[in-house]
Amino acid sequence: MSAPVFNVLFLCTGNSARSIMAEGILKQDGAGRFNAFSAGSQASGEISPIALKVLESYGYAADGFRSKNWDEFAKPGAPQMDFIFTVCDTAAGEACPVWPGHPATAHWGIEDPKAVEGTEIEKETAFVEAFRFLKNRISAFMALPLDSIDRMAMTHHLSEIGKQEGASPHARG
Repeated sequence: MSAPVFNVLFLCTGNSARSIMAEGILKQDGAGRFNAFSAGSQASGEISPIALKVLESYGYAADGFRSKNWDEFAKPGAPQMDFIFTVCDTAAGEACPVWPGHPATAHWGIEDPKAVEGTEIEKETAFVEAFRFLKNRISAFMALPLDSIDRMAMTHHLSEIGKQEGASPHARG
């Protein structure tokens, strides 16, 4: 019997940086175990070039991404999600669509690297830090015994992962 493949959706407001990086990380690190997707509540339609640069600098694919609205994943025929993670505080506070299948959800808020002002090096440093925080959370998630853990324990573990280093103030709450 083959192990299940889990569908994971990362949500942010603009779907241009954090959720894109998370999708890229899980798509590569979880290949064969996970299908990774990302979307935004108010998708910007553009991907941050710095997010793509950081992904590529760490050996992750930086092509094939597109900024899309989360409604795309609530329509009939869309992949049914097993897990949904919000990676920005704004998306966590918004009224989400009704997700078919009642996926496990958690808030893994990380400060927006696009909000950093300053030199190009300072901006890129913020993206690298966000990438590192996302990679750590995704690694912890992938280490969970997903096919044998009960829902209550899963909810607890997913919440704790969201409180790791780099958690935005809303996520620590």
